[in-house]
Amino acid sequence: MGKQNRFSLCTFHFSIFNGAKRQGFTLIELTVVVFLIGVMLAVSIPRFRYSLITDNLKSTTRRIVGLVKGLRNEAIREQKIYLLHFDIGSNQVWIDFDDITREEREMAQEKAFQLPSDVRIIDVWTKGKGKRVDGEVSIRFSKRGYIEQTVIHLGAEDGREFTLLLNPFLAKIKSYDKYVDIGII
Repeated sequence: MGKQNRFSLCTFHFSIFNGAKRQGFTLIELTVVVFLIGVMLAVSIPRFRYSLITDNLKSTTRRIVGLVKGLRNEAIREQKIYLLHFDIGSNQVWIDFDDITREEREMAQEKAFQLPSDVRIIDVWTKGKGKRVDGEVSIRFSKRGYIEQTVIHLGAEDGREFTLLLNPFLAKIKSYDKYVDIGII
């Protein structure tokens, strides 16, 4: 009987270490998995920082694209001439239309959309007026939704730049994630 107990104890010990009846993970296995997850997060989080968390340049670009598309549709629907103003020095964008009074125009300017502090309007090029790097630039939307060919350059503090190309007759707006000169387009 003593030999039988010794064999059963040996069998029990052998079955624990060969994995037949193991119920959990060792501390080393858990440590390795947590370390690998940490390495993957450390590599992937900086890539998502600009695209998901705090990318004011992309959100401002999307907002201006939406504003242009909306104004084009509004001009056609209401049969009014709309103006989209860019004040390059103060980084503001506002809308008004052709038949408003001076006081209404000033009120529209007071309600201007202020670009985020880390985004700036680099310049605005229009076919009729050329490139402007300061002052105010207006884009006119006709009753049919037509506009002058326009290129808007936006920049961020970290050096990234976006280019928006507005076509006169097409509702599609081309966006480039770099500074593209009008001669290249």
